[in-house]
Amino acid sequence: MGRQRLGRSFGLLWSAYATGTVGTWLAFGAFPLIAIQVLGAGPAAVSALAATGPAAGAMLALPLGQWIEQRRRKPVLIATYAVRFAALLSIPVAYAAGLLTYPQLLAVSVVGAAANIAGTAASGAYLRSLVTPGQLLVAGARFESTTWTATAVGPTLGGAAVTLLGPVATVIANAAGFLLSALAIGAIRDHGTGTAPRATTRPRSTAVLDGWRFILADRDLRPLFWNTVTVNALIMATEPLLAVLLLGDLDWSAWQYGLAFGLPCLGGFLGARLAPRLAARHGHRRVLLVSGVLRAMWPIGLVLVTPGTAGMFVVLAVELVLITCMGVFNPLFATERLERVPAEQVTRVLVAWRATNAWAIAVLTALWGVLAAAIGARAAIGAAGVLLLATPLLLPRRTDLPKPAGESATGTEEAGDLPGIPGKHGI
Repeated sequence: MGRQRLGRSFGLLWSAYATGTVGTWLAFGAFPLIAIQVLGAGPAAVSALAATGPAAGAMLALPLGQWIEQRRRKPVLIATYAVRFAALLSIPVAYAAGLLTYPQLLAVSVVGAAANIAGTAASGAYLRSLVTPGQLLVAGARFESTTWTATAVGPTLGGAAVTLLGPVATVIANAAGFLLSALAIGAIRDHGTGTAPRATTRPRSTAVLDGWRFILADRDLRPLFWNTVTVNALIMATEPLLAVLLLGDLDWSAWQYGLAFGLPCLGGFLGARLAPRLAARHGHRRVLLVSGVLRAMWPIGLVLVTPGTAGMFVVLAVELVLITCMGVFNPLFATERLERVPAEQVTRVLVAWRATNAWAIAVLTALWGVLAAAIGARAAIGAAGVLLLATPLLLPRRTDLPKPAGESATGTEEAGDLPGIPGKHGI
């Protein structure tokens, strides 16, 4: 499969995504670091910052799905990047003035989470005018490969920047990335297709539920929803416990921990590059289901980790195959999801999906923290691994899924959507 040219407008949208994503991963862990080193926050306050910000941001983003559908996507996208730029920039400004507080960190976390969800939804709708239906999977794979590349190198470079330049250095870089993203979106020639405001007669309190109504009413989208939310939550819930196990119980050094979780992200880049080729050869739905099953098989292996070099290779191997499978699955899944959603429902579905994902991660992270306190970090990680083995049962069973009514053989009658921006381990 040769490299497809998707046009200048797509290139600018991709550039906007890339600069924002690189900045985000450069600043990975910046808020907990600032809370601990600058504000003297304890474990409870740091955990609350990690869980409450995204969960509250998801709640704040809920009514934005309907609001975005009634407005042109390009200005909305610019606004979401500009809001994140301004919110993040307030942190180094307050730090320099000696006025930085924990409530400000929490407020910025909430605003950033809400703007991220809104931006993802607007991106999905906006790309309909920038690519053709047949280019959807290729576009998704490029975004996915960008994510995993940034994930692999960002935290390492960010750690070096903090060491050399101070605790807010990466926050400044993150803010600058969002500013560049806004400028890139502004440079796109707005085609004006698929962006006209729509009148709606549904009450706002009812309309915010439309995304979930659509998801749960679609017999093939519904199992993908439960599967992806469950897998993401179980994996993310164990990440703090892995830090406790490896850095605390097993006395790993910081460089071992960073290498074990940074290097395997290159597998995500490889998987994303392979996804369109595998789909072309074996069928989109078949590769989606196989990679969906395989990505649940590996986390149980983390219970075998030991001190020293041998343990590091166990983590490297498990994370490498896990992330490679996710690199294949994510763009295929995002394409599947967006092909099945009508244009007028895209933003509400994406907001509902992302909000549910954020809440599920917050709840399971808290529950697994309690479980680890009772039975130990290793046993709690093993319990999550066992539950993950059952998650393929939530996947759709058919490999010959028909397209929804009104769609062509290659996609929707309009062009496709931008896949939801994935986090470290999923969408």
